[in-house]
Amino acid sequence: MKKKIGFLSFGHWRNVNGSQTRTGADALLQTIELAEAAEELGVDGAFVRVHHFERQLASPFPLLAAIGARTKRIEIGTGVIDMRYENPLYMAEEAAAADLISGGRLQLGVSRGSPETALRGAEAFGYVPAEGSSSADDARHKTEIFLAAIDGAAVARTDPARTGGVSGGLAIQPQSPGLRDRIWWGAGTRATGAWAAELGVNLQSSTLLSEDTGVPFDQLQAEQIELFRAAWKEAGHTREPRVSISRSVLPVTEEIDRRYFGDRGEQDQVGLLEGVRSRFGRTYAGEPGRIAEELAADEAVRAADTILFTVPNQLGVAYNARILETITKHIAPAIGWTPATDGVG
Repeated sequence: MKKKIGFLSFGHWRNVNGSQTRTGADALLQTIELAEAAEELGVDGAFVRVHHFERQLASPFPLLAAIGARTKRIEIGTGVIDMRYENPLYMAEEAAAADLISGGRLQLGVSRGSPETALRGAEAFGYVPAEGSSSADDARHKTEIFLAAIDGAAVARTDPARTGGVSGGLAIQPQSPGLRDRIWWGAGTRATGAWAAELGVNLQSSTLLSEDTGVPFDQLQAEQIELFRAAWKEAGHTREPRVSISRSVLPVTEEIDRRYFGDRGEQDQVGLLEGVRSRFGRTYAGEPGRIAEELAADEAVRAADTILFTVPNQLGVAYNARILETITKHIAPAIGWTPATDGVG
């Protein structure tokens, strides 16, 4: 499978000195503009992170639909939607609509969510896990309902009083053929990666793995990918799954880059997160040639088919477009990527 690259934006905004993204409107509109610029560069995907109760992107479907309407080729997606907060049937309607507007380019990452500042935030939205169930159980159950809904399952019944006594099943509308194969699960452990394979969804391997075996992050992530693919094969799915990983890459080509990032990346970090020993992926910062060599040696980069590069979105569209241009010209070719197109339009 051809190696693909995309950008991943957390959509931060802050009204502070130095920020080029000061309002929620800035974050939304600049994400659309960056997706257009990325498409021109031949980048394969435009992805957004979803966080609630933060000055970050929170409601992805209007944004994804807008990107889909303004672009022609680039994949649009999430990394990831926290299913604890979602009504799975309404989400199925929104996802299908966004996918149809984009012409079938939606690549939707979902998960059980990440640590957050809100205390029981999903409960504020009205979603309380059933007695005896955890919020993680609730997220997985909602995901299964969502998958059935976008696959055309009957999720409601007709009212015989309005149908001449006839009772039948109703699917959500609209339906978008093929969307079921473009759903991804954001997995933070090897076990949840295997669960995603059994469910028949693609894998988005997290940049935070809530386990640590003592090996470098890229090796742990590569092991997760290997276990996912083995579980996929064992489950007997007929299509080829996709696997994405994210990397923080900050190429230094001008003095302003050095002032922002320095020229040396950070190494893996290990720490306790919610009482669990976890491993965090490193940051690659410095001269593009050196980053290219380091990424080419990254075991998870070699194992995945899609690499998402996180962008410092508060530095503005022009700055991030230049980062992406440097990646496409001087870094991504070293990991086996070629442009999706010479440009569009």
